[in-house]
Amino acid sequence: METITVMKRYEMKYILSREQLFFLLQSLCGHMEVDQYGKTSIASIYYDTPDYRVIRASIEKPAFKEKIRLRSYGVAKNNDHVYLEIKRKMEGVVYKRRIETNEETASLFLNNKIETIGSSQISRELKYFRNFYGKLEPKVMIAYDRTSYAEINGDIRLTIDENPRYRTFDLNLHTSMEGQPLLPIGSAILEIKVQQEMPLWLVEILSKGKIYKTSFSKVGEAYKKICAHNVMRNERRVRHEVAV
Repeated sequence: METITVMKRYEMKYILSREQLFFLLQSLCGHMEVDQYGKTSIASIYYDTPDYRVIRASIEKPAFKEKIRLRSYGVAKNNDHVYLEIKRKMEGVVYKRRIETNEETASLFLNNKIETIGSSQISRELKYFRNFYGKLEPKVMIAYDRTSYAEINGDIRLTIDENPRYRTFDLNLHTSMEGQPLLPIGSAILEIKVQQEMPLWLVEILSKGKIYKTSFSKVGEAYKKICAHNVMRNERRVRHEVAV
């Protein structure tokens, strides 16, 4: 069951308004088309230490950062295949290394109930990550509806993630993909994935649409919302105690 995947690429992110999304889709005609994956709902469970050590380090924008997640394409039912993945970013280059498994096996591994998953190099890297950070637990689920595009007669790929959302309960891949919104309604996340340089025609589209590169992490944004919610909850508790 140990299907292995390794990916290396540059990823550039952009936040799109409803109007920019419409402009982009119109402008891509003749340059790119929906690839064989089409539109897919994706869910990822991010694991972290009890004090969010991994996510906190990531949002500080270091030269090197990494995270571990369990991902499914659609709701995972009846022990469907899922992907246990390490995502690393070093000086703008993204490396993804993952193995195919199932939700039960991945949970046992991440909770130190089994020693390892498989015998590959990626399996050993997953084990090192788990042992290095110590106790890992599911902290947040991120879900979104992704449409993937491929360049016609080229190697540029891009994805558009609509309705990005998160939740901190029912942290599994088999219950549902429901969650609270990460962005204003109608906004979307554009990711452009390249091996080398971006083509001029795409640069011109982004410039004309006033679509500017940004630094954005779905799980980082979710963490900020979790912290803001906790602050508000504590403030309400203090006001209640003072009133009493």
